[in-house]
Amino acid sequence: MSNKIQHLHILGICGTFMGGLAAIAKELGFKVSGSDANVYPPMSTQLEQLGIELTSGYQVENFNDDIDMVIVGNAMSRGNPMVEYMLDRNIPYTSGPEWLLENVLKDRWVLAVSGTHGKTTTSSMLAWILEYSHLSPGFLIGGVPQNFPSSARLGDTPFFIIEADEYDSAFFDKRSKFVHYRPRTLVINNLEFDHGDIFNDLSDIQRQFHHLIRTVPSNGLIVSPANEVAISETLAMGCWTATEFSQQNTELDSDLNSGWQVEKLNAQGSEFIVKFDGITQGTVKWGLIGDFNIDNGVMAIAAARHAGVPSSVAIEALAEFINTKRRFELRGTVNGISVYDDFAHHPTAIAKTLAGVRAKIGEQTQPGRILAVLEPRSNTMKSGVHKDALPKSLIDADQVFIYQGEQVTWSVSEMIKQCQAPCQVEDDIEKLVENIAQQVQAGDIIVVMSNGSFAGIHDKLLGRLAIITI
Repeated sequence: MSNKIQHLHILGICGTFMGGLAAIAKELGFKVSGSDANVYPPMSTQLEQLGIELTSGYQVENFNDDIDMVIVGNAMSRGNPMVEYMLDRNIPYTSGPEWLLENVLKDRWVLAVSGTHGKTTTSSMLAWILEYSHLSPGFLIGGVPQNFPSSARLGDTPFFIIEADEYDSAFFDKRSKFVHYRPRTLVINNLEFDHGDIFNDLSDIQRQFHHLIRTVPSNGLIVSPANEVAISETLAMGCWTATEFSQQNTELDSDLNSGWQVEKLNAQGSEFIVKFDGITQGTVKWGLIGDFNIDNGVMAIAAARHAGVPSSVAIEALAEFINTKRRFELRGTVNGISVYDDFAHHPTAIAKTLAGVRAKIGEQTQPGRILAVLEPRSNTMKSGVHKDALPKSLIDADQVFIYQGEQVTWSVSEMIKQCQAPCQVEDDIEKLVENIAQQVQAGDIIVVMSNGSFAGIHDKLLGRLAIITI
């Protein structure tokens, strides 16, 4: 038998999921190389430090003769030169989720975190809780968890936490990625329509979630918020697993003593009591804000409890949790003006972030204004699927600035007529920065929202703010 190390080549390697998969494959002893249209930091730096050879672009010359398997990212499509070369020469290929199942997940206790919003944050919380509890989990997270040096690792115990995305697996496998993960513990944070480029309506997404629910064993656990209609409808399609539900109340009703409950101790959500079946588990005191993060935290506590972590220990761990990068991350404060970066891709996420900021500044003795700076960048946002919901999502902002990028196919100028706050649209980044700088005031909070780099607008803003007179 040959002792040759198997060589994997990953197409689309610089995406957060595929980059994490590459790191795990390297840890398992595979030789790993990859190609991507955009090879740039931080993922390119992280991969190169692991000794993974990267090539920019999809030229067939990127394939070496010794490649044993191609892992195809879901951004690849027919017509891509490397895809066509791979098919014509019958080179073995698979999707990222399928490779992960066969090589990592099939023998593990998988804790999967799904939902339209909060997957990355909740996955990071859950991984940290298990790490704090000395369970040394493996994980693959679609972001940068700041309690860990990387976004993915194999781990030393049966536990493996994965961000369970409903996006499709590959051009040859249009099932959602999470169908491959076979979780024993499943979190469903929420369920709304998104990814309008591959789903026709909410029922399409619910069907994929039902396929996921079908894979959870009867001795597993499904955790979700109570009274979420879309989730209830999906569970009603068939569920063979125990379920636990959470609900958030400012004042707990003594008659509601089943499942998980939360009592907020302040408006911004930085302190809250957690109860399970009417019994107090403890009080979370952390640096995060917003009802959505409370929901994320309770989901993580519940999932960790299923893996054997006492709720009291999970609550201790959350006190030391550092939020994932790009989740209301402070990028800098200049002249009394704070610039935050938030990974916004959906009107609900935008609304929840701004509501959390509003609650936070409402408790300050001298509250400033909220300036929302938005780039509609996700495929769904660029196509205009959510344009009617955007004005309402921005209601907690005092002023709104929107970038009309070239790929935005609808008129942002028409949409802003429905905005409650003053709203400006600009198709030039430099002009957008200048408009903000001319109108900003001391004490303002600028929240930059995009699921991309937004042309480095955060640093541009901080640089411009440093030279203005307030």
